[in-house]
Amino acid sequence: MDSELKEEIPVHEEFILCGGAETQVLKCGPWTDLFHDQSVKRPKLLIFIIPGERKSLGNPGFSAFYVPFAKALYSLTNRRFPVWTISHAGHALAPKDKKILTTSEDSNAQEIKDIYGLNGQIEHKLAFLRTHVPKDMKLVLIGHSI
Repeated sequence: MDSELKEEIPVHEEFILCGGAETQVLKCGPWTDLFHDQSVKRPKLLIFIIPGERKSLGNPGFSAFYVPFAKALYSLTNRRFPVWTISHAGHALAPKDKKILTTSEDSNAQEIKDIYGLNGQIEHKLAFLRTHVPKDMKLVLIGHSI
């Protein structure tokens, strides 16, 4: 794949409060808000990457590790579908100059019991999907060694 092509693909970084934990979301493609995009060009499918936890394999479990993979997927789908990667709860902190996005009606603001355990991490991802991905959108989940 042409490295110049990968460089021009937009990746938007957000930090949100999800389940009581700061969470990094990296969004590959021009779509940053799927709920409020009512345009004809709104995608019908989202590719959603959940990082792995296998440090022994050289993967630190951070969403940024998957940016080259996300860009390749986005490019290979002819830029038709967004590719989003979410950090695990507790794995990414927002820089001091970066705003953490949340709203008062956001159900993600509620704390998840044992968010750092396996069940809590699963609930963390479900809370994100419920709030940020429309129910009628098809979803391709990619998980790595969790």
